[in-house]
Amino acid sequence: MISKKAIIGKNVEIGHFVIIEDDVIIGDGTVIKNFVELRKGTIIGKNCYIDSRVSTSGNCIIGDDVTLRYDTIIARGCEIGNNTYVCPRVMTNNLDTGKEQIGGAKIGNNCFIGTNTVIQHGINIGDNSITGSMSFVNKNIPSEEVWIGSPAKFFKINK
Repeated sequence: MISKKAIIGKNVEIGHFVIIEDDVIIGDGTVIKNFVELRKGTIIGKNCYIDSRVSTSGNCIIGDDVTLRYDTIIARGCEIGNNTYVCPRVMTNNLDTGKEQIGGAKIGNNCFIGTNTVIQHGINIGDNSITGSMSFVNKNIPSEEVWIGSPAKFFKINK
């Protein structure tokens, strides 16, 4: 199902059983695989790869040349910078424990987010940063750093 109010760029590939709601924008050259759900107000840049079973809650911005791998959840209000790679089953959220919307995570440019990472509401991950697989990110990560663990802790400078 593709809304008539969605804007689809040139040379976009869309798989089977995809839901694209109103006001979604998909940039040129992007690939959308099967069973993807893009809710209202999602913006996806150029030349992205959105793997099967990725979901967005809407009102999020995904930059150019971004890869979102299998079964990833991008919460309302998240922003992902250009050339960022998000491994399978990453989950972001935008609610605090009182179910109040705080806002989604802001992930910088050129980041690598490891498999099964959970990123809490309102977190900022700086440019060129890495999170290890199965990390629970509940603190901001500065640019150029590698964080791992649950909860995620500083591991080293990314050089």
